Amino acid sequence: MTTGEQYMIALTEEVVVTISGSSLSSEGKERKNGPLVLCFGELLIDFVPTVAGVSSADAPGFKKTPGGAPANVAVGVSRLGGSSAFLGKVGDDEFGYMLADILKQNNVDNSGMRFDKEARTALAFVTLRADGEREFMFFRNPSADMLLTEAELDKDLIKKSMIFHYGSISLIHDPCKSAHLAALQVAKKAGCILSYDPNLRLALWPSADAARTGIMSIWELADVIKISEEEIEFLTRGDDPRDDKVVMTKLFYTNTKLLIVTEGPNGCRYYTKDFHGKVGGIKVKCVDTTGAGDAFVGGVLNSLASNPQLLKYEKKLRDALKFANVCGAITVTERGAIPSLPTKEVVLKKLQETGA
Repeated sequence: MTTGEQYMIALTEEVVVTISGSSLSSEGKERKNGPLVLCFGELLIDFVPTVAGVSSADAPGFKKTPGGAPANVAVGVSRLGGSSAFLGKVGDDEFGYMLADILKQNNVDNSGMRFDKEARTALAFVTLRADGEREFMFFRNPSADMLLTEAELDKDLIKKSMIFHYGSISLIHDPCKSAHLAALQVAKKAGCILSYDPNLRLALWPSADAARTGIMSIWELADVIKISEEEIEFLTRGDDPRDDKVVMTKLFYTNTKLLIVTEGPNGCRYYTKDFHGKVGGIKVKCVDTTGAGDAFVGGVLNSLASNPQLLKYEKKLRDALKFANVCGAITVTERGAIPSLPTKEVVLKKLQETGA
């Protein structure tokens, strides 16, 4: 049985799977100059149903798309003209090498990737509701990303980075948890800007309490945090996510320089020590929300890498968040995460069209 056949064992014979990687740009293979945004964590295959509003079992087919929040952000930064790299682990299998090649095609430095001979690349089957919102069914038992060790970290790559971005999924299981904590210490000592997107996937945690504890365990280290309203409600055990006092007293820590609350199509709110406010979103037809938050983060981090001083000036920050909102909006108009991430030119055109 080939690697591909082993992966498809969970699918029925009627399921049609197509790959979207062929639409990705293969131009500009050489690494760009400029401040490096390094993204740490999971890289996987998302199977997105070809129709919305049905369960995974009832879906007539799936579109195979590269995904994983940190990898999405890395590609998002590169698509916008920035310099990015990915640090993580995949299986020593066809999917793993396909994902490595997709990063390379998108001008993401993949030298920090590792390949595990004992575990497979992670898979996720996505259920799309009619409104484009989604649920995930993960295949990680264990998957290769969970088995990254501290010894496999490219610490020199971390030290070269201006921004070190990460999520919380890599905190769920050892040895990846220990590798994540070690990478954070290297990045902190090297003076990197630490960027955190909790990216709650409750089904992957042993319990809700374990998720809250794990997510908050590294909260105080981050300089920049992006969080959704649903995640605020979860972490605060039901507090109003729209209450500024809740955000500032429970989630804005001493070390926090910028906390962003995303509100989907309504835009985002921002909080710093000196000012806070809201930036509106734009209206688009939503097909699939997968990757929208990652596109938003990519937009923010690309702007921050270009101008770290924007955290001190509200007007510059608002402009960067407006740009990031459009990045997220464009992404929801197509299925899959990485295939739908926009280029800088597309974002600027959309801004001009909407007058945002």
